[in-house]
Amino acid sequence: MKKSIIILFITILGFSSCKKEVPAFVPPTIDEQARDYLYNAMNEVYLWYNLMPVVVKTDYADPYKLLDAMEYKTIDRWSFVETYDQFVAQNQGSFVGHGISMGLDSISNTVRIAQIYEKSPLYSKGVRRGWTVKRLNGTDPAPIFAARDWTAYNQLIGAPQAGITNTFLFQTPAGKDSTISTVKSAFTLNTVILADTLHLKSGITGHLVFDQFIPPSNHELDSAFTFFKQNNIKDLIVDLRYNGGGDLNVLTNMASYVAGSAKYNTPFLKLTYNDKNASYNQTFNFSLVSSPLSITKLMVITTRGTASASEDFINGLKTSLDVRTIGSTTNGKPVGMSGIKYKTNYMFFPITFTVVNSAGNGDFYNGIVPEKFVPDDITRDWGDRNEACLKEAIYYLEHGAVSVKGLNVEHQTSVLFTEKPDKINNAYILNK
Repeated sequence: MKKSIIILFITILGFSSCKKEVPAFVPPTIDEQARDYLYNAMNEVYLWYNLMPVVVKTDYADPYKLLDAMEYKTIDRWSFVETYDQFVAQNQGSFVGHGISMGLDSISNTVRIAQIYEKSPLYSKGVRRGWTVKRLNGTDPAPIFAARDWTAYNQLIGAPQAGITNTFLFQTPAGKDSTISTVKSAFTLNTVILADTLHLKSGITGHLVFDQFIPPSNHELDSAFTFFKQNNIKDLIVDLRYNGGGDLNVLTNMASYVAGSAKYNTPFLKLTYNDKNASYNQTFNFSLVSSPLSITKLMVITTRGTASASEDFINGLKTSLDVRTIGSTTNGKPVGMSGIKYKTNYMFFPITFTVVNSAGNGDFYNGIVPEKFVPDDITRDWGDRNEACLKEAIYYLEHGAVSVKGLNVEHQTSVLFTEKPDKINNAYILNK
């Protein structure tokens, strides 16, 4: 017994004589935890996981910096990280601002309203697409737009916060000056910008200007297609020039109206994940909708801003309808992302799958080329039949071919500065 006690005592003395200061444990921050979670997710679900750069995750302070370092930049220009609150807000169409997008008219070198939402405080004061912005808070915005100077623009118009006032000097289409002071406010965006009918030589044609694929769009689309059905339209023009994509379920719903009841429950789009996640591969079928159409031709107006779900709308319906596009070559995004939630702090949207139509066609990384290149005419409102893109779409429906007027060459896309938040480009939300 004494021997064992002595040995224990010597052992304790030995440890005491070699004692060192142990650094205090510092728990990882939320950003570091989220970074580590994203690192693991990228190695598991990222479409190009085997082509990613090799990184040391602890070299990066947060998931934003880590994602930028891990992206396969040869192809990927879409993956992104946002806060969970941002995701919820944009998915609900929540917005803070004046509710406008402005563009540079390169012909007159003036800035014009390119897009305005119905609940914008400026909309109620009569402002519409095509109005010229001569001054913003006393400054001519045209040089800022020409230089594509986002920093100067943000400084001029102020933060996206309710209560900030800006003063616009507009020139109306009638040539009159109009000074309007307006306050940024919070409201919900409308995604159906316009739904009307055009009585053409080829028959009654529906005309839909659609802004983004988010869940609240379903109610708006139901109203629009009920209207089209009641008017017995023969053809349809869909304007997606500023539509950067969104939710695949909303896309499938909209495409189902257009494809008609004969296509119900047949394949629309096919999603393919990486070889680690082949079990997630799936097919989206056309769904049952309340007012399916029966149309002959679908015309779609596009720009470089037409991306993701908007491109899949075109590609997915090509196997069912005669689909033609007018405007500019689209963005070129035949891939999508499965949203990954990290607690209530972040949403990660790395590219996780490819998208093809029911015939297996996709891979339009260079964009979808239109039947004819037509510039985005921001000098006129959406329903104006002399607006260049709409005019050409009408011509095609009435004559069965594009017009020969004008040079059919690609043109530079309009410089647009928008308040609208980033969209969930072709997002399919999974619980991961």
